[in-house]
Amino acid sequence: MPETKKNLLFICSQNRLRSPTAEAVFSEYEGLEVNSAGLDRDAEMWLESEDIQRADIIFVMEQSHRRKLAQKFQPWLKNKRVICLDIPDEYEYMDTTLIALLKKKVLPLLGTF
Repeated sequence: MPETKKNLLFICSQNRLRSPTAEAVFSEYEGLEVNSAGLDRDAEMWLESEDIQRADIIFVMEQSHRRKLAQKFQPWLKNKRVICLDIPDEYEYMDTTLIALLKKKVLPLLGTF
């Protein structure tokens, strides 16, 4: 029986730097289906309720994202695991420090799912 993929969703404000970096990094891992989205109106890719429904684990970059997520998408968050990574908006897309930080914070959590 084939192993089912874990669906990860990474969320930040504008989906330009942090969450797309996370999507690019973790898309390389076998067994993961990865998406990213932004919460702001001017986000590159807007977060939609379908993204949340599809996700097994939702990662937000900051506590403010967790609050916004709860305000806008409460009906879809029931029984969803939302993890705040506490990664500030101070990195460029695919910044090596950001990639190392993401791996350090996310990889240990994937085995506990």
